[in-house]
Parts: sequence; C-alpha cells; structure tokens
Amino acid sequence: MNKIATAVIALVISATGFAPAVSAEVLGTYVRKGDQVITVHTDGGLLYCTRLTDGFELCHGMAEQADGTWTGKKMKHPDMPKFMTFNGTVTFGDGTMSLKGCAMGNSLCDSEYWPEQ
Repeated sequence: MNKIATAVIALVISATGFAPAVSAEVLGTYVRKGDQVITVHTDGGLLYCTRLTDGFELCHGMAEQADGTWTGKKMKHPDMPKFMTFNGTVTFGDGTMSLKGCAMGNSLCDSEYWPEQ
C-alpha cells in the first residue's frame, strides 16, 4: 500500500472517531464482499479488523500464535446480532486474509477470504 493511501485511511479513521491508539501498526487494507474496506492493524500486540464505513470491529483483539495465525474468542460478524461473538482464526497469505469464525464448540463455522487492496 502506498504512503498516500495509508495517510488517507488514517485520516478517515481519525475523522470517524475510530482511531487506533498511537502505538497501532497498520498491517494492510482488505476488501470484504467487494465493497467493504477493512483496515487491519495491531495495537498492544493484538489484532483488530475495522470496517471503515461505520467502525464495526470484526476481529476484536486477537492474539498471535506461534504458527503465525491470530486467534480470539471475540470475533464478530457484521450480519449477525451485535451480542454474538465467535471463536476466530485469522491467517494472512499472499495478498489475502482468511477469517474463520466458529460457534457452539466449533461445530458451526464459516470462513471468508479478503483480497488486499
């Protein structure tokens, strides 16, 4: 991602009031369902995935594992009720990010793959 795009994303996040802490590191920008821009950043060693249009937090503080994946129990899905959380796993690949969220003891799972913008 070029410096201008990074600056524009930071400005949009700041203007909408969903700015990550100063210590945050932007890992990239991804596209969900063809038109939802998601910024992915770390803050305090935890991973966050925030939809730019409304600040919806999908990953919500996932911890990095020894194998390079990120896991957590507070993943949210924007199409589900806000009170629901899922056991989630995030994996980064060549220009993509994959997310897997599971409920009910990992018996109900769904996955999404997002291309990097």
